[in-house]
Amino acid sequence: MTSIPEALLWCLSAGTAAAVVLAALSIRAGRRRADLRKRLSAAEEQNSATLHSNTELTARLRATEAEIRHLAGTRLPDLTLALAHPHVPVPGLLDARFTGSETDQALNAVLEQVSDAITKERARVDAAAQSTLRGATTTIQALLYQLQTALQEMQHRYDDPDIAQDLLNADYLNEQALRRVQATGVVCGAWPGLTREDSYLAELVVGATSRLRGYERVNISNQLRDPIAVVARAVEPIAITVTELLANALHHSHRELPVTITLQQGNRGASVIVDDYGVGMHDDEIKAAMELLSGDEDLLLTQLGDPPRSGFAAAGQLVRQYGYGVHVEPSPYGGVRAVVYIPGDPLLTVLDESAQPMSVMAPLPHRSAVPDRSASMLPTGSATPPPAAAAPRPAPAAQPAPTGQPAASYEAPAPPAEGELPRRRRRKPVSEPDESAARTESAPERSPEETGTRWAALQRGTESGRAAAHSEPPRSPEGNA
Repeated sequence: MTSIPEALLWCLSAGTAAAVVLAALSIRAGRRRADLRKRLSAAEEQNSATLHSNTELTARLRATEAEIRHLAGTRLPDLTLALAHPHVPVPGLLDARFTGSETDQALNAVLEQVSDAITKERARVDAAAQSTLRGATTTIQALLYQLQTALQEMQHRYDDPDIAQDLLNADYLNEQALRRVQATGVVCGAWPGLTREDSYLAELVVGATSRLRGYERVNISNQLRDPIAVVARAVEPIAITVTELLANALHHSHRELPVTITLQQGNRGASVIVDDYGVGMHDDEIKAAMELLSGDEDLLLTQLGDPPRSGFAAAGQLVRQYGYGVHVEPSPYGGVRAVVYIPGDPLLTVLDESAQPMSVMAPLPHRSAVPDRSASMLPTGSATPPPAAAAPRPAPAAQPAPTGQPAASYEAPAPPAEGELPRRRRRKPVSEPDESAARTESAPERSPEETGTRWAALQRGTESGRAAAHSEPPRSPEGNA
């Protein structure tokens, strides 16, 4: 056998080792390639996810920018309009995906802050405007009262019928201006401007009617059982309220249609009911009118329209301050019915007609329906009183009439029963209606010239009497004798 040289063995061993090393390196390289492929695949997936995420972020950013532009261009302007006109809707988000998100919350926070800021600024500006109007109307109202007094003095000073008629026309126009200024001032928080004495409710309604154009269309029906009067502090506020309700009735009905006022007396108060035959009011109009007439909320001048309609608003302010009530509803005659309810406690009283007679301009009460309460308790067709169990409580003994007063039966004032109006003193007329009727029947007719002469003499006598009362001290009865 041929022996293998040692060098060859070394070569074979070296080749085998190299092969092993190469195999190991090859396996390692394969593993690295697999790892690199895996990393590359992961990098590609991450890159794809990043691209997708960037696309979503870009779309969301664009949607957010669109929402901001929508907020600035549409939602905020509509919000400012809705604050003045609640029926105007405020649009929501453009993209529903933002609902409930942080973006939605941030945009709503902006709307709330802007709304709060606008509301406060409007209230501040409106308060400043009301303060300015309140000062201006108070000054103008005082001047108009002075003008009214001057016109009345001129009516007593001049006897010419033409001048008197012109003065009456000027006084009437002055009353129109005074009414508008007074209502505007009341809406702005001003005092009504007058304090009157206790006045009969029927006289108050007649006075409210005389302040309006078209007063000749107003028919007043007095259904009061007693000589009810309004206490001094509430006379002018209730007169303003009735005037504004009448103005609304006259304005929204045809000039040939009447407006009816009915005075009703209840157990706990009295009511002034105004019915017109006009165009009426829709349900939303009645709702808005009741909100104004309730006086529950503070009003802004901008809420009264352009030009401002201050009638119902002024009545609402007075209702809140003085405690009576106003209700508006559809009238059974097709128009609008307005009811002013005046509670007996503490706004009504019963006056003594002998001490403070009612004006001849006031409508006579329909007391013929209940001429005598004691007589109304008698059975029909019977001339004898009912049994003792049902007999009315006897009245107190009559007091003598004051010296110099016409013959009449006087009764001592009695405390009011529960639910009745407070009374000061009652009297039972004896013969005044018959005497006045006799005087009316026997009075001869006068010519216009004689009537004018008598009226001028009455004016001169009144003027001289007033001047004497101011210039001379009162004389005692002994001195006059």
